[in-house]
Amino acid sequence: MTSKPQRPAHPADQEGTVERDGVTIAYSVYDSAATRGNGGVTVVLLPTWSIVPSRVWKAQVPYLAKHFRVVTFDGRGSGRSSAPAGPSAYADREFVADTLAVLAATGTGTCVLVSLSRGVPWALQVAHELPDQVLGVTCIGSAAGLAPAQEERIRWSWNERHDTTEGWAKYNRHHWTEGGYDDFLRFFFAQMFSEPHSTKQLEDGVGWGHGISPERLVDTELARQDRIPGVQELACPVLVVHGSDDHIRPFSEGVALAELTGGSLITVSGGGHAPNARDPVMVNRLLKDFVDRVAPVQPVRRTWVRALNRPKRVLYLSSPIGLGHARRDLAIARELKLQNPGLEIDWLAQHPVTRVLADAGETVHPASAYLLNESSHIEFECDEHDLHAFQAIRRMDEILVANFLTFADVIDDQYYDLVVGDEAWDVDYFLHENPELKRFAYAWLTDFVGWLPMPDGGASEAALTADYNAEMIEQRARFRRLRDRSLFIGDPDDIVDANFGPGLPSIRSWTEENFDFTGYITGFDPSETADRSLLRARLGYPLDAKLCLVTVGGSGVGTSLLHRVLEAIPMARRAVPGLEFVIVTGPRIDPSTLSSVPGATIHGYLPDLHHHLAAADVAITQGGLTTCMELTAARVPFIYVPLQHHFEQTFHVTARLNRHNAGHLLPYPSCTPTALSDTLAKLLTEPVSYLALPTTATTTAATLLSELL
Repeated sequence: MTSKPQRPAHPADQEGTVERDGVTIAYSVYDSAATRGNGGVTVVLLPTWSIVPSRVWKAQVPYLAKHFRVVTFDGRGSGRSSAPAGPSAYADREFVADTLAVLAATGTGTCVLVSLSRGVPWALQVAHELPDQVLGVTCIGSAAGLAPAQEERIRWSWNERHDTTEGWAKYNRHHWTEGGYDDFLRFFFAQMFSEPHSTKQLEDGVGWGHGISPERLVDTELARQDRIPGVQELACPVLVVHGSDDHIRPFSEGVALAELTGGSLITVSGGGHAPNARDPVMVNRLLKDFVDRVAPVQPVRRTWVRALNRPKRVLYLSSPIGLGHARRDLAIARELKLQNPGLEIDWLAQHPVTRVLADAGETVHPASAYLLNESSHIEFECDEHDLHAFQAIRRMDEILVANFLTFADVIDDQYYDLVVGDEAWDVDYFLHENPELKRFAYAWLTDFVGWLPMPDGGASEAALTADYNAEMIEQRARFRRLRDRSLFIGDPDDIVDANFGPGLPSIRSWTEENFDFTGYITGFDPSETADRSLLRARLGYPLDAKLCLVTVGGSGVGTSLLHRVLEAIPMARRAVPGLEFVIVTGPRIDPSTLSSVPGATIHGYLPDLHHHLAAADVAITQGGLTTCMELTAARVPFIYVPLQHHFEQTFHVTARLNRHNAGHLLPYPSCTPTALSDTLAKLLTEPVSYLALPTTATTTAATLLSELL
């Protein structure tokens, strides 16, 4: 599967350009929060070395734009801006003038400047020239030339040829322009992101670095000979953030800058050159606190409730990728309330989960409106029934940062006794990265453990999944106290028989050591569907008809499979006379986009889909675990068609279904009308011998969670 370019998670409210001396500078404005708080102050995220565009701030934009007006722009030579030729075009004074031009073009008044690396001296100069407009400056990984570079860097001349291309000898104009540019990029960004498990940041950097030609990058380096001299005296506060393990500019540079400006110094112990990318939660919270300190602040209105006056409260987070999590989470929540009278539960959730919660009369926290939609991202990543789930989640990184920070704002503003995260990847990962933010009991729920590589991903993907697994294992070993409960929705035998990667433990043995097991939670009472005749009569299905129900889950990635099924219906109805089809598109696929076919009824979202599944004689579905297990519980024969390159559906779900002797696997390339028709006819004549599912799993899960209350 060819990877797609990563699109911004938070689109700009305004995009434009400004021209100076024939050079076009492209800017973006995020002003949805301009009238809220802090007097409408603007945060300006300056460009840095032209080796990266303004996307280097992708982890900052969504969160800062929630609180402030934000302006970004691509520095000359990068992104959507012009790439003029010649060193003089990249002199420091040109970037300063570009910044002033963008401020004017965007109508920016009082502002806080945020700079990274080479952008630091530009920000300081702008603040010097606009003392009444710039309220403060943040300098991350300063490259203002205040301290000598590391010895391993300065021993190699950038301008002369060398007889080696090892190490910092790669930082050389001849290596760049004579075929070694990609080699240099991979080395340079590995130095920039010196922290372990930085594969995504490294990948982003190399991709951005290819956005400028090596010849233009040579121009930017030659321009360093024409730098802004020294650090000007400033009237505004300065915040310096520098990693102690910065391989690009030494930590002593940050110390010197803080001393010269009288600024505050935040040391990122063990951090590299770009903590805004590698430790975005910490940096974003620092930035918000800094802006709040230097900008006019709106009066605070907040209520503090005495501890013994507080009702028991739970914040529940349910993964929006599909609807299966929502049904089981609602069942757990209902049981929690039965076990804990008076318990209040707030949901921090996105569409389509909010649709299910609304039908159930649950309380959705208003901050849910700020969550960036994960289902939309998954749908963008999907091709024809092909979703590389592991890579899609990797490329969801800026969404996860933004959504975690929305969560962090919620827990800052409101007390909760317990936070429950059902595959809330953002919360689990960033709490382990920022464990000081935990002020509540925390439970993690999942129905699979372990990232697994697809075979055609080769050694590269195997190394990436192993690295992600290793990071998770390290997090859990260091911060075992962080999760008060880890619940596996299933049994030990449901876990895949595989290792996390070379030198890493068995997934099953590690999960058994680190999780409690609940058994599988269907999310409904089996008695609801026990009387099939009564169920059919209530749903309006004739008792004597053969019924095939087709569903593709809660996200909008199943359109291709629906078209395949519609093409197969005429042949299937010839093979099984009287066979009727009910097509359920779910909440994110418009039923009107599907063709009308005799013998098929098309529905959108059905709130009690599990009832319709239980009423069917046979079913066709994607490889999502929830629907497959609901069919297993109802003992309905079914075809499941895993999304191609979806590691969970390919390995984890298939292993569980094999254990339960449930379902017929049909790979998508084999989904021809003939194969679908023949398989349906066969399934309708074969007896079902599925492994029975537990009926006490919901109570088990709720009891384990209740202990935390």
